[in-house]
Amino acid sequence: MTDEAKAFVPGHVTGFFAVERTDDPTTTGSRGGGMALSDGVTVTVRPAEETEILLGDVTADIAAVEGVLDALGVEATVIGETELPIGSGFGVSGAMALGTALAANSVFDLDLSMAELTTVAHGAEVQAGTGLGDVVAQARGGMVLRLEAGAPRTNELDAIPARPRVEYLALGELDTSDVIGGETDRLSAAGGDALSRVVEEPTVDRFMYASRRFAREADLLTPDVRDVIEDVTEAGGEASMAMLGETVFALGTGLSDAGYDPAVCQLDPTGASLIEKLETATEGRLG
Repeated sequence: MTDEAKAFVPGHVTGFFAVERTDDPTTTGSRGGGMALSDGVTVTVRPAEETEILLGDVTADIAAVEGVLDALGVEATVIGETELPIGSGFGVSGAMALGTALAANSVFDLDLSMAELTTVAHGAEVQAGTGLGDVVAQARGGMVLRLEAGAPRTNELDAIPARPRVEYLALGELDTSDVIGGETDRLSAAGGDALSRVVEEPTVDRFMYASRRFAREADLLTPDVRDVIEDVTEAGGEASMAMLGETVFALGTGLSDAGYDPAVCQLDPTGASLIEKLETATEGRLG
């Protein structure tokens, strides 16, 4: 056991998805497509007599993190740090769950594989009702296409081989559980169609087109998000809505060209990982 471990997990924006449910939270999930972002969440885990979860300096009630710790059979202090907007479609809950699994595995010498840890985090988030596919994509990195629903043991992944500049503009919050916890037949039909289009032609342009069409067909666009997307289109760019949040994301300089002041990041190509201590890395080089 060590005193502390840290993990970085990329943020994730989903362009389109289709819900698939089973009796098992590890095989329940979504098929769809999204992007892992270089803006993400750093999670620190320390052994403790009683579990405490902090997001920044504020105590947070994150059911997915509690579910991960329960599944691993440990008590810990978990501290998440991020500049991503909360509740705006960036997969912060999933990042906290996966980061907790990775760092706890290191702190408590659990010797679990990446697939096993991702399965634990995915199952915890499904049970919490805060996401259906972010964790799997955040573990992989890149422009991920989730061809099957569920955790890595059942999930078939592909990706679009690109690394574009990403801009995003958060306008407000949406409650993920209100959408994925209700009737999802229309949404899932639109998501399945979108995924088929992108698998047929796995390009960045097709991904953005499919994402915009999905948001419209699934009836998820809010008036404010629609206005921003139209502004980007008129400026010659491409944008869509981050699922599930009142957030617009664009590639290249789409939002900037439309006169907005967006946050800017890159695609994260590698996915979640532990953050090694500097002195450990140095010792390895000197040895």
